[in-house]
Amino acid sequence: MEGVIDISWLQLSVFSLTLLIPAFICRHLKINLEKEILISIFRMALQLTMVGFYLSYLFQLNLLIVNIVWLVIMVLIGSLSIIDKARLPKKALWLAVSSGLFAGCVPVLLTLCIIIIQPVPFYSTQYMIPLAGMLLGNTLSGNIVALQNLFSAFTIRKNEYEGAIALGASPQYASRLFVQDAFKKAIAPILASMTTIGLVTLPGMMTGQILGGAAPVTAVKYQFLIMVAIFVVLTVSLLITIKMVLRSCLSKEGKVLVSFIDEETLDN
Repeated sequence: MEGVIDISWLQLSVFSLTLLIPAFICRHLKINLEKEILISIFRMALQLTMVGFYLSYLFQLNLLIVNIVWLVIMVLIGSLSIIDKARLPKKALWLAVSSGLFAGCVPVLLTLCIIIIQPVPFYSTQYMIPLAGMLLGNTLSGNIVALQNLFSAFTIRKNEYEGAIALGASPQYASRLFVQDAFKKAIAPILASMTTIGLVTLPGMMTGQILGGAAPVTAVKYQFLIMVAIFVVLTVSLLITIKMVLRSCLSKEGKVLVSFIDEETLDN
């Protein structure tokens, strides 16, 4: 099979002109996202360029301590991104979200590296960092959806929650339906993706490996492996994050701490 076909910077620049299409659509719909799109694209280009050179350097170093530090940075940035996109207070929730991401990602990542793939050494940067990136990256959107729906429920269905508390229900029981709805909505996209994968879609990892010259069967194995890993990491991180968030923002009497919920933000 052929190796990877390189793409010139000129070709990449020319293809980037297609971004004018979504910009035009946003202007046509008058949703004023042009500036946000421009900033996002610029940040993506800058970050990808930097990480491309940096990963090349990391691959040469291949040190466990450097990989651990980089993984911690990824988790922290990911948690801040989740809170920011969910429009929630960072100071109040970053520990809960970071803990959920870390507890969900690290055990699965170690299982992949030590037991399943078994690179030498097991902390090989070539495997550990890209795998961690895929696990965390595909977990972010689920956590955003969960937190948005959870906190919105406390605002929109406030009477329902307060009524349950008044009848003697514990805060955990009174918020149980909110948690269930948030969890279901958070995992719905990945369940839909898993249902249609291979028939409707060819995922990025599988496509990338095939384009890189790997045998289709090998690419399928890796894709199945990573999809299972992503689903496990997502569900574990959601459970831990939601439990820790509720413990932080609900008093023992069931009172919702206003400082944790910005109703004006949620309404927007």
